[in-house]
Parts: sequence; structure tokens; C-alpha cells
Amino acid sequence: MRAVVALNSGSSSIKFALFTLDEKDRPELSAGGKIEKIGIAPRLSIRTAKGETLHERDWEQGAALSHAELLEYLFFWAGEHLQGHQVIGIGHRVVHGGTEFAAPCLVDDAVLAELEALCPLAPLHQPHNLAAIRAVSALQPDLLQVACFDTAFHHDKPEIASRLALPRELHKRGIRRYGFHGLSYEYIVRKLTELDPALAQGRVIAAHLGNGASLCAMQAGKSIDTTMGFTALDGLMMGTRCGALDPGVVLHLQTQLGMSAAEVEDLLYKKSGLLGVSGISSDMRALSQARPPEADQAIALFARRAAREAGALITLLEGLDGIVFTAGIGENDADMRSRICRKLAWLGVEIDDSANSMNADVISSSQSRVKVRVIPTNEERMIALHTISTIRGKRDA
Repeated sequence: MRAVVALNSGSSSIKFALFTLDEKDRPELSAGGKIEKIGIAPRLSIRTAKGETLHERDWEQGAALSHAELLEYLFFWAGEHLQGHQVIGIGHRVVHGGTEFAAPCLVDDAVLAELEALCPLAPLHQPHNLAAIRAVSALQPDLLQVACFDTAFHHDKPEIASRLALPRELHKRGIRRYGFHGLSYEYIVRKLTELDPALAQGRVIAAHLGNGASLCAMQAGKSIDTTMGFTALDGLMMGTRCGALDPGVVLHLQTQLGMSAAEVEDLLYKKSGLLGVSGISSDMRALSQARPPEADQAIALFARRAAREAGALITLLEGLDGIVFTAGIGENDADMRSRICRKLAWLGVEIDDSANSMNADVISSSQSRVKVRVIPTNEERMIALHTISTIRGKRDA
């Protein structure tokens, strides 16, 4: 029996999933979970595909534990859990693939060096993605590792959608709009094709709303445009990220307020968004429970920005057949879905309040001219599928 592992390593958490393979290399989830609060008091939780708890551990005094040390513990546990299975490879979410990486690939030293050069474009994510690859190499040097890129889904969007209104020379040097959350959008396309083939061939806006948030305009399952651009800082308001911002603000912060580039980066990536506007939390659930005026304003601004960006994408699509909500907020926050859809009522979007409150698969009413669905994303499964395909390609070459 064989198995693959999917890893999604972030700044303060590591998401993972273990998949066993059948005789046709189809992955079946065996266990999945998350190590969170890395750098504070790490906590590991592992569950079966049915949600039953397999293993939990807290490191209350583990603030100094590194990603590598926690991965070593996870590897030990996975080895016990997958006893009798041969792990044929590990797939990693890598946020930025730049202009060169349009498809998943096996990782070697040359690939790792190219990906390292992209760290300034995704400072919250890329360094931790690559740290996980290095940690696995140290633990099992001969194990095949596959990089799966969040930018790849958007790689073949229209050329004009990659342009910034800057000198052409800068575009040639890679300063362009890339787009992110591609693994999530790729999974949504796959799932939507199964659930609603006709809609999958139409004009759809997928809304990946979580701590990181973006929208993607899709025509026949292909990315036409998306709200994130050169970095994962662009577009929608997020948990701690500001989203689209007048570049004059950055100039003002540096020239008039005397902030350094590092201070501005910290402000825009870690102290803005829901956290910055509310002054309370980056977590939409906490803001919904708190509800002082500042929390209400942060929630209202999040919805307003999402609806405004959706309007721009609808123009590019020249109409709209469907909306798909996904990720933490998109899948679970009925109030936010309702707020956004009410702002799109002029399009004929009509929500069934009862279905919406129950997080039903379809939350639009029978009279709605636009179908609205909720589809849980599964980036780890997408990583596993890419890992299997890439290793099979190497084997067949």
C-alpha cells in the first residue's frame, strides 16, 4: 500500500493531510489536521476523515519550537499511523511560482533556489513553504517532494489581466499581476463540474473568503481575472492585510511619517484589515460576537469591498451566472454571504435566508437569476492529486 502527504505550511500553522492510494492511485483521506499557534504555544490536532479525534498534543511551553522540530514530531506520528504504507511523496503548497512555474514540479536544489528568490513577493507565506521543504529534506533526503503553486491556476489568464500600468521594462522583470488561492479555485472548478456541469461552463465568481481573501472571475472553469495581483496583499480586505490601497498612502507613510520599508510592510501585512479597522481582532467570528461600533464597521467594510470588487469582475465577465462561496468565512458566515449578495441584488441575486442560515449547498432562491452555492474548499486534496500526477509522470518518463 502506498500513500502521499500534503503539507500547507504557514507562518503560525501547518495544515496537513495523509492520503492512502488504491490500485488506481486514487487518494483516500486517512487523517488530517493542523499544528497551530506556532511561536506561542503550539497545538496539534489530528482527525480521521469522519472527524473523529486521532491524536492531540499541546506544547504550552513550546514557544521556541521551530517548524522543523514540529514537523519532526509529525513525521514520527505519521510513520506510526501509516505503518505498512510506503510514502511515495510529499506535496507542498507554495504560494508564489512567479513567471516560470506554471504547473506542479518536483523540487531539487535548482528549483528551491528559484523559489527562494520569490520570497519578497510573498513574505508571509513563501519562506515558511520553503522551510517545510527543507525540513522534510533533512528528515528524509530521498523522499520525492512536489511544489504545487497557488499562482499556477491564473497563469493562462488573458495577457492584459497580468498587466500593471507601469513601464513595460518592469513587466518584463516580473512586476505584474499573478493571482493567488489557485489551489482552492482549482478544487472549486473540479467540484463544481461534478455538482453543476452547466454552471461550471458559465460565468462564475468564486469567493475565497478567509483570513486571506480573494475573488476569481471564471469563464468555463478558467481564470479570467482575480483580485490579488503582484502579491497576496492586493484586492479584498483580509484578516490583517489591507487589500487594494492607493500607492500614495505608502509614499506618505515613508516620506511624511518617517516609516521604514520594513515598518510599512509590517503595517500592511500584519496590522491592517479586520484587525486594523476594528482594533479588536482579525477573526470574523470574534468581531461578530463583540459587536462594538468598530467591529460593525470592520464587518461592513469587508462586505462593501467584496461587493465592489465583484462588480468589477462581473463587468469583465459581461454578466454573471453563479457565485461560489468558499474558505472559512465563505463556507460558514451566513451573515457575510447575505451582506455581499444583498449588494448584488441589482443583478437578480436573491438569497434563500433559510438555506443560507443552514450553510446549504445552494443558498439562492428559486427566483434568483444568479445561482449561489457554498462549496467547502480542499487545498490539501488538490495538492495530493498534483503530487500523485507529478510522481507518476516522473515514473513514466
